[in-house]
Amino acid sequence: MQNDVGDRTTDSHHSARRKARRFEHIVLLAALTAAVAMLTYFWWSSRQPQRPIAPAVPPPPVIASAPAQAPPAPTPVVKYPIEPASAPAAAAEGVPPLDESDLVLARHLEALLGRDGFAQLRMTGFVRHLVATVDNLARSHAPAYMWPVNPAAGRFDVQSRDGQTFISLDNGLRYTPLVLLAESVDIDQLAALYRSLYPLFQQAYEELGYPGRYFNDRLVEVIDHLLAAPEPSGPVAVELVTVQGPVQLARPWVHYTFADPQLESLSAGQKIMVRVGLVNERRLKARLASVRAAIISKDSSR
Repeated sequence: MQNDVGDRTTDSHHSARRKARRFEHIVLLAALTAAVAMLTYFWWSSRQPQRPIAPAVPPPPVIASAPAQAPPAPTPVVKYPIEPASAPAAAAEGVPPLDESDLVLARHLEALLGRDGFAQLRMTGFVRHLVATVDNLARSHAPAYMWPVNPAAGRFDVQSRDGQTFISLDNGLRYTPLVLLAESVDIDQLAALYRSLYPLFQQAYEELGYPGRYFNDRLVEVIDHLLAAPEPSGPVAVELVTVQGPVQLARPWVHYTFADPQLESLSAGQKIMVRVGLVNERRLKARLASVRAAIISKDSSR
């Protein structure tokens, strides 16, 4: 019985060894198969044409968009362009620098106005004073120290009647020299001088604070404004400005205001037109209309 047991033990041992060998054979066969497959793959890959490796393409650069720019300011429309005169008075000399223009203008204005008329002008900074005064005439205040001409001689003359104060009818005589000067000027020659030296007036106007705007347009606009000044048919009532306190006015006659609120609300230029008297006002308007026609025509040598 023991032999039977030993034989069975021996058989079991041999059977286990056979199974182990069979497993080893299977593992070895699988390893060989895998090795052959890998060798075959590498051999096949080595015989294929090699494709070049494309370089990495960098992303397109980020370009910052330019900020939106405001549209350019529209070019101002020139209503009354200055055309060169056919025989400009100062063409031979050319246009001097603005700061050096007084002597050039003095020579031409004295020839144009005569010695007596020229004596009524203020020639220091003439172009700048003229441009500033033209611009101010259509506003509420036109300071006398900026005028290119000397103020009228004498004092503002008034008369009283029935408890009211009126501008004296004789007050207009103070302005007669200026009116005669305006009527004596050859408008065509004056316009020719203005045209030939126009860059000076334009520069002074821009320096005044109007870049890109056209002085001749402003001049025509102001002339039209003065031509529209009212023409009172009767005596014009005025009132003396009342000053409270111990301080007295040194020249009270320059501090009168119009009693009529509508007249008092006029611009500085229209107040001057009313103050000079009806006869002088109409004579000045006639000259202003002639100047207007000359500076908007294409040829001032008509």
